Amino acid sequence: MLYGQSGETTYQLPEGLARGGAFIDRVLPVPVRGGLTADVWGADNVIPRDTGNGIEDAEYSYWGGNIIIGDDGKNHLFVCRWREDEPKGHHIWWKSDVVHAVSENPLGPYRVVEEIGRGHNPEIYRRKDGTYIIGVMGYSAYRADSLNGPWAKIETVLDSPQENFNKSNRTYVVRDDGSVLMMNKSGHVSIGDTGIERFRQVTNQSVYPKIKNHFEDPVIWKDEVQFHLVVNDWYTRKAFYLRSPDGIHWKWDPGFAYDTTIMRHEGGTSEAWYKFERPKVRQDKYGRATHMNFAVIDVPKDDDRGGDNHSSKNIVIPLVVPRRIQILNQQLITADTEIIDVKILAEPGFDPQTEIDASSLRFGASEEVNFGRGSSVLKTKVSGSDLIVTFDAKDHGLTADNFAAKLLGCNTDDELLFGYASLPGNTQTEKH
Repeated sequence: MLYGQSGETTYQLPEGLARGGAFIDRVLPVPVRGGLTADVWGADNVIPRDTGNGIEDAEYSYWGGNIIIGDDGKNHLFVCRWREDEPKGHHIWWKSDVVHAVSENPLGPYRVVEEIGRGHNPEIYRRKDGTYIIGVMGYSAYRADSLNGPWAKIETVLDSPQENFNKSNRTYVVRDDGSVLMMNKSGHVSIGDTGIERFRQVTNQSVYPKIKNHFEDPVIWKDEVQFHLVVNDWYTRKAFYLRSPDGIHWKWDPGFAYDTTIMRHEGGTSEAWYKFERPKVRQDKYGRATHMNFAVIDVPKDDDRGGDNHSSKNIVIPLVVPRRIQILNQQLITADTEIIDVKILAEPGFDPQTEIDASSLRFGASEEVNFGRGSSVLKTKVSGSDLIVTFDAKDHGLTADNFAAKLLGCNTDDELLFGYASLPGNTQTEKH
């Protein structure tokens, strides 16, 4: 029985990965919100720490949940918790309650404003009709017209040919047509195209990487270009990253998505939490992941007992946000294409005309760009507030297997810069 244990992964990192080739390279140092303090619960590996990051207190142990930006512009965290002094300690998780917490800043601190009801590992999403759903483990969820409730408990219906379909740790994406794509703990995909929280399974096999694993905790999200998936291996305490054109068919990108070293503060202090689980993402108005939040615990779960000095909390870590880019070529990019024109869009706080080191840029298939290869820059041209970069199409590496192209390089401060663009003529879209 491996539960509560940890070990090394059999996955070997490929040689030659460039900076930005793996998802973990997007993880940024965390600004300190509330100051570093040692007068707090926890093992030595998480002291001193910033109690103003995420959500924590001495009375409750917090676990999984996700952040959504409200119409009020505030950050709303829906997370589960249980009393820290419960005699069974962490193993009382199955009696956790979902709470709603709010913060002006994505990093926290989050303050609880409402207790919603019984449930574990919640994930909230907003339907096309403006209503909100909080999915929890089991055959239930909560529904409300507003983030502030009132919340009504509803049934989750899962139509699957599998007798023991895993109903845990569900994660959701609302698709362009209003239907909802759902992935369960096992990596099976279902679609909800009629009713609320009613899903039919559409994949017979798990979409996870085909390596020796102990996968759980998927999180999926969608931006303007593609679907994204990060899945955690609880035994090795490392995670993996995949992309998809439709949420059904997935491409595994190399490297790790995160590990237990990622909670590093600006200035060099780190918090070495024993486990990072239940990853979720905060998204901006374009669907891009701006932050990841995690359930973390300072010791192995068996060592967290009621009324002791150990517990868990939910933390928030900022990410490098992808730049919005567009391919200007109208025709399908093939081996005969000579140049590729890419527009890098300006945004508040980002001027592509002055902040990009153009000589560092590579563009093309992620299989090439992630290893420092791909098309190189021929010239740049100003276009309003934006920047058009012309690439020598040689070595782009794009084939029929690619549904998006990747831009990778750095800004003038040598900080990571990247983005993805949909390919002209791409027919791999979200149909099912």
